[in-house]
Amino acid sequence: MSRRHAAEKREVLPDAKYGDRVLTKFMNNLMVDGKKSVAERIVYNALDRIEAKLKRSPVEVFHEAMDNVKPSLEVRSRRVGGATYQVPVDVRPERREALAIRWLIAAAKKRNEHTMEERLAGELIDAVNGRGAAVKKREDTHKMADANKAFSHYRW
Repeated sequence: MSRRHAAEKREVLPDAKYGDRVLTKFMNNLMVDGKKSVAERIVYNALDRIEAKLKRSPVEVFHEAMDNVKPSLEVRSRRVGGATYQVPVDVRPERREALAIRWLIAAAKKRNEHTMEERLAGELIDAVNGRGAAVKKREDTHKMADANKAFSHYRW
C-alpha cells in the first residue's frame, strides 16, 4: 500500500441493460479472466430468473439484497502495547458496497445449484428474504463487533 497518496477512484460506466453503476461493479467483480460478456450474461440471466420468480423489478430486488448484506460495523486489528485488540469501527460507504458485492458472489459460488445463474439468483432471493450465506456473514461480522464493544475506546 502506497504511503504517498491514495489511488484515485475510477468511475465505472453504467451497465447496458439497466443503466446501473452498482450492477456494473457487481459484474466486474464476478468477471473471471477478463471475460466481461460471460459475466454480463450470468448476471442478466440471473436477474431474469429473479423477475420470473418474484414478479418484481430485478434491479430493485438486487439493491434490496445489497442493502440486506451491507455491514455497518466491522472489527479491525489494533496493536496496543504488545496486545492485539479487535476494535469495532464503522464501515465506509464504498467499503460497505464492496464487501456486500464480494460476500454475495462468494456465497453464490458455494451454493449447490447447477449453473452460476441459478446460484446467483438463489442467493439474491435469499438475501432479499433475510437469509442465505451472505446475510449470515453480515450477521457474524456485526456479532463480532458487538462482542468487542469493550475495546471501542481504542478506535483511531
